[in-house]
Amino acid sequence: MLLRCGWELTVEAKADISAREQWSSRTAFVLAAVGATVGIGNIWRFPYLVGEYGGAAFILVYLGCLAVFGLPLMIAEVAIGRRSRLNPVHGFRYLATETSGSPAWLLAGLMGIVATLCILPLYSVVAGWTMAYLVRTASGILVGVTGDGARSIFNALISDPEKLFGWHTLFIVSLTLVAARGVRQGLERAVRVLVPGLFLILLSLLAYSWGGDALQRALDFMLAADFEAVTMAGMLAAMSQAFFTLSLGMGALMIYGSYLPGDASIIRSTASVVLIDTLMAIMAVLAVFPIVFSSGLSVAEGPGLVFQTLPVAFGRMGGGMILGSAFFLLLLFAAWSSGLSLMEPAVAWLVESGVLGRGWAAVVVGLIVWLLGIGVVMSFSAWSFEFTFADEVRTGGLFDVLDILSASILLPLGGLAVALFAGRTLSRKLMAEEIGGGEGLGFWVWYGLIKYVVPVGVVVILLRAVGGI
Repeated sequence: MLLRCGWELTVEAKADISAREQWSSRTAFVLAAVGATVGIGNIWRFPYLVGEYGGAAFILVYLGCLAVFGLPLMIAEVAIGRRSRLNPVHGFRYLATETSGSPAWLLAGLMGIVATLCILPLYSVVAGWTMAYLVRTASGILVGVTGDGARSIFNALISDPEKLFGWHTLFIVSLTLVAARGVRQGLERAVRVLVPGLFLILLSLLAYSWGGDALQRALDFMLAADFEAVTMAGMLAAMSQAFFTLSLGMGALMIYGSYLPGDASIIRSTASVVLIDTLMAIMAVLAVFPIVFSSGLSVAEGPGLVFQTLPVAFGRMGGGMILGSAFFLLLLFAAWSSGLSLMEPAVAWLVESGVLGRGWAAVVVGLIVWLLGIGVVMSFSAWSFEFTFADEVRTGGLFDVLDILSASILLPLGGLAVALFAGRTLSRKLMAEEIGGGEGLGFWVWYGLIKYVVPVGVVVILLRAVGGI
């Protein structure tokens, strides 16, 4: 079967694993991939970037980055996953050796798994904040809260490790229980509830905003293209958002692609994911901006928009308890669906290495993330420390260390590895067979982008993240 070290994979084992679980349909894959891509960043980061960098002008630049950068890389990652029918570590190694490449490519898959194990504790703690705010909003604690009061409530929460530890534990246990049930009974069942739930809550928030003039102000702001506001920093932000919003470079889409049925079109499937992800991001803007405008607050408040600005807005408006509760439930659904995708690469690796069954593999991964999360929880109190990265002083302890390691280093390197592997290591013929459509114009456009344009874009993101530009 598999050697116990987890690196080698025999032909017999590959044949066995190829028959492993798959999504029941292309629709199931699209829902799962949308769940992976529509995360907390879509809800809070995209709206404030639009507010900071010129409204429609930023959106146009962002859409261009998705077309020439994000979508080609997603196609490559899903195609590698489906071609190998394996987890990222074994998948890279298997395809590399099949095409006379270096077996050291397995390090690219391992890097992605390490990245997910760094990101998931951060997601878990932020999901804990979200659950805490859901309770506070639904119970009326935030009614009439002032800006100073909102900051005090948030600071009190993040400096209370006992409460955060409980929320963090609850979130990890919920992910572990779903992951242990497998692809169809666990992941697919969950995303069939979470992703439609995300969409319905966004629609509800939009419906609430539709009757007031604040929605018209939001539309005017979005449609007014201020190209002077799209500075070089804005263009780099659009490129980075196009990369990170699609959950690229961490192996999540690769493992989801490995479960994609063979008769499903990769191009149509990935294009559907990108379109839905973009639609939800724009819906988030139209849901958030009217709330902020109606309270006379700024739409360019940065990360504090969710936990400090919006609670003030909810506290001032009629029906704010219901609207605020729906918003934080939306965030929680996004965190759950993304968290499941982050957990799956490591679980699949342990299972396909012959080390553990799926149930125990989910428990082991959950335990690792839970332990790391304790350090993240304590980063804002007893275990906080200060350091400098890219000329910026960080005070968030392990929270900031894991954030920098994953978002600034591992994810861009993972995206670069996928682009180089698909465009330069694997043969053009192999990729054409997997993507489908022969070697027509569409394939050649994709091949040119993944071989020449995407690697340059990922390097730019990497340099920007580490302070090089």
